[in-house]
Amino acid sequence: MRNEPPARIAVAGAGSIGRAHVAAIGGSPGGVLGAIVDPSPAAEALAARHGVPLYGSLQALLAQNRPDGIVLATPNALHVTQALACVEAGVPVLLEKPIATTVHEARALVDAVERRGARLLIGHHRAHSPILARACEVVQSGRLGPLVAVMGSAVFCKPDAYFDEAPWRREPGGGPILINLIHEVHSLRMLCGDVVEVQALGSRERRGHAVEDTVVIGLRFASGALGTFMLSDTAACARSWEQTSRENPAYPSYDDEDCYVLAGTMGSLSVPTMRLKTFARPQDRSWWKPFELDTLGLVREDPLVRQMAHFVDVIRGRAQPLVTARDGLENLRVTEAIAQAARQGVAVALAPA
Repeated sequence: MRNEPPARIAVAGAGSIGRAHVAAIGGSPGGVLGAIVDPSPAAEALAARHGVPLYGSLQALLAQNRPDGIVLATPNALHVTQALACVEAGVPVLLEKPIATTVHEARALVDAVERRGARLLIGHHRAHSPILARACEVVQSGRLGPLVAVMGSAVFCKPDAYFDEAPWRREPGGGPILINLIHEVHSLRMLCGDVVEVQALGSRERRGHAVEDTVVIGLRFASGALGTFMLSDTAACARSWEQTSRENPAYPSYDDEDCYVLAGTMGSLSVPTMRLKTFARPQDRSWWKPFELDTLGLVREDPLVRQMAHFVDVIRGRAQPLVTARDGLENLRVTEAIAQAARQGVAVALAPA
């Protein structure tokens, strides 16, 4: 494999996440940027800066310069159509989340991927975080005992300019449930298993937009564990993954804050500080008894770079996608259920996929 040429990877979409993927390709020794696909004027400068050809459409790329793999970092509404074109062409795909704009569309893509045995990786990049992997190891080891509850938060403040630059974010189809929560859903599914029921209350009182700015969510997992999650894009608070994990230097970070607390019958783990509190013996299970305290060691690496290295392995046939199309569908199903619960004020049960 040392003499194997790097995988030529095209990036469709020259926006912020597309540029992040271009940088991740540069940080992955197994891949090389092969082309940019985007009809916008900004894409021309990006392609020129990296010395790669520019294509105005995915169809032109596939017809003229078929790459080894394609990253689709395009608007959500294009995800399914473009991913299906890549599947039809037999080109491995890293498809940015969400897999689709609706569950119905996502199911059509999942069916095509599974029918053809296509190599499609969904871009839930936190799945490649060493922090999250370490937390999953602790849960699976049984050190906490059977999970009882999870308390999570993504509570942060987006500046007004965020909405001025893209007014659609104020309207139906925007809001933190559909824009941000899908990241948290995948993380919670990794840590706690499948979600079978949700409840939610939403508010738009602070921003006054047509969509929510704050949501409180209740979750029931298949294991019997329960969860609460607080979501807000207008709260002056630092209890979000971005502001606690220190994985993305673009965000100020506060190493005394956590965004998840996992509690089992024998102990609890706070993430990402990795503070662990456990009872030494089952007979010590009492709030009158002190916990044994520990802080677990971990490494921090850019999950986008790790995701790109994994995508290269998927392209080469050395690995199966860590986050499959079916995972992407399930994440969207949970997110849609939460949006429905917040809108209607009812508990929503998720039927088996």
